[in-house]
Amino acid sequence: MPLGAAKAAMFGAAGSGAAAAGYFGGGTTGSAVDTVDKFLFSDDSRTTLGTGLSINCRGTAGMANSGTAGYFACGYSGGYVDTVDKFLFSDDSRTTLGTGLSSARGWLGAMANSGTAGYFGGGNTGSAVDTVDKFAFPADSRTTLGTGLSAATQYVTGMANSGTAGYFGGGSTGSVVDTVDKFDFSDDSRTTLGTGLSAARRMVGGMANSGTAGYFGGGYTASVYVSTVDKFAFSDDSRTTLGTGLSAITGFLAGMANSGTAGYFGGGHTGSIVATVDKFAFSDDSRTTLGTGLSSARYSLGAMANSETLA
Repeated sequence: MPLGAAKAAMFGAAGSGAAAAGYFGGGTTGSAVDTVDKFLFSDDSRTTLGTGLSINCRGTAGMANSGTAGYFACGYSGGYVDTVDKFLFSDDSRTTLGTGLSSARGWLGAMANSGTAGYFGGGNTGSAVDTVDKFAFPADSRTTLGTGLSAATQYVTGMANSGTAGYFGGGSTGSVVDTVDKFDFSDDSRTTLGTGLSAARRMVGGMANSGTAGYFGGGYTASVYVSTVDKFAFSDDSRTTLGTGLSAITGFLAGMANSGTAGYFGGGHTGSIVATVDKFAFSDDSRTTLGTGLSSARYSLGAMANSETLA
């Protein structure tokens, strides 16, 4: 059994009794919000949590210990913050970690090795940083990797092949980049992919079909929003670009996935703020757009998911 599948057996939603679902949290509608929208994967129906984030925030990032809990790093709330909110999947109750990030920052990326640890990487503290903070599950203790990103990067995003490696892609180092950094979960060593994104861009969304492929969607180049979705096969990190793309050119969006079934890109900015949620079936990468969408149009949000299975 692959490591990810073994973890799914130990930590998957079926074992926890929690319904498999994805969450979009925070962002801005023009002003920062604390909204957390939950999408049930069984029918893509949307509810909005009564709890919400502990503060209104934008420049948010999310990651999850599937079957157990999800985490949002809150980013910017009238100033940069180090807040990390944790949502238990069993009842969607929220606590705020005593540890927080190692520094107050926003517009960072996130990804997780479910069952083991989650990572928040890069961001802006007033200037871009290369910091990668690691939170060990389930104690939520924080360490900061000695490796860090290959460059100080803001507006970066992340996705992961749980049990194997995580990836931080795109962003801005002062100029927009196509860089994809890969972290081996066995020892947290970092390499930088030779392929990179198909074009330099920031404000990208990321999500993954663990065990198969990861996706970086949308973003902003040096001058325009794009609808591009790049797919990285985990077997060899080769990159292809989907013929479908997003339903509209979009930046400042977020991504999450029901691993093994479908991935979702939600919210963002197309020139105006949107509530759109695009769904990509992993069987053939076909795209549909949910009739529900987010509860309000917003961008600079984060996302995470409680998947039923991790390949």
